Amino acid sequence: MDLLALADFNLVARHGGIGRAARASGRPKATLSRRVADLERRLGLRLFERGAHTLKLTEEGRALFERTAALLNELDESVAAIASGGKRPRGTLRISAPLFFAQAAMGKLAAGFAMRYPDVRLEVTTEDRIVDMIEEGYDLIIRVNPAPDENLIGRVFLRDRLVVVANPALVRPEGDVAVPSVVRGAGDQGHVWPITTPGGRSQINVAAVLSLSSMFMVRDAVRAGVGVARLPISLVAHDLLNGQMVHWGDVDGPEVALWTLYPSRRLLSARVSVFLEYLKEAFPTGRPEELTSFITS
Repeated sequence: MDLLALADFNLVARHGGIGRAARASGRPKATLSRRVADLERRLGLRLFERGAHTLKLTEEGRALFERTAALLNELDESVAAIASGGKRPRGTLRISAPLFFAQAAMGKLAAGFAMRYPDVRLEVTTEDRIVDMIEEGYDLIIRVNPAPDENLIGRVFLRDRLVVVANPALVRPEGDVAVPSVVRGAGDQGHVWPITTPGGRSQINVAAVLSLSSMFMVRDAVRAGVGVARLPISLVAHDLLNGQMVHWGDVDGPEVALWTLYPSRRLLSARVSVFLEYLKEAFPTGRPEELTSFITS
């Protein structure tokens, strides 16, 4: 197998076109096109569907890309590690993180990591959607309570819990009267919130008056007194301590756990390994108070 042709195929597949791959790598378009065509001829397979202005992976092309991209990346890492004496991780580390954690901690984490490991280029994308790690080229993803996936290995590095909070001036109504609420996202339109208090389980009837896309926006709206909200204790602990908010109860539901995930069939790269250790150092016990310190400091 011609590794150079395979590497050029991966380059084109990753960038979604020969022109974009050529601009990103500085390689001539004609060279990339010829090598991809040579690889298709040797394999007896069509790896790309070619349109007038588009280039799309075929089913066979997608399978080849998914199975070889990580292997080529590991090969590059091994060569770089040997060349540097294996002392320092290097290369690009691509991470996908959920919005709340990214806003709360990733800026400070990324800065500290970059200063400690200057040979690693850290790229962090903020999104709550489910991502395809292989196809989208991520080395590590951070997710809240992810669904089981046999293709991924994961570990919990931080735990949190949701609480119902309000401005002290907002009086909790009695009976079935609904209280104004602030929710995150248009899909969060439940009318009854089960809660747990020292007195036992109960519920709060709510009517959404604001739908916001960020937990920090929801917190600020609650501070202003517009309604109650379900928020992570890590985000509101300081407000509860100084009296800007009051605690109406804990949300009755599963715990909130933040996981780091990476592909099970991929060897753990030095970059991922040191980032996992860096997270462990930042959150040694994994308790919500450690995230609160990131938010308030």
